[in-house]
Amino acid sequence: MRARALVAYNVRRIRVERGIPQEQLAYDAGVDRSYMSGLERQQANPTIDLLDRLAETLGVAVSELFVRPSKGAPPPATLPKGRKPNAAHRKRT
Repeated sequence: MRARALVAYNVRRIRVERGIPQEQLAYDAGVDRSYMSGLERQQANPTIDLLDRLAETLGVAVSELFVRPSKGAPPPATLPKGRKPNAAHRKRT
């Protein structure tokens, strides 16, 4: 697996494990959501500075973004579709 593919795989894997929507990770890391989507689809080539921000936002070391998956590991799961939490999870004011 090439470096760009490793980063894409691990960013998505860690993001989904933590239940962070792509839009939220992008906002917290200071990038556009469409760029984050491209990164996870291996279409964007992130800078070292962005990798630092993503790792910090995800609460992992930068090296975690380069961990090779075990042979036969399934692709990272996905979060349920939609950008807004359902009514049961919305904060009431």
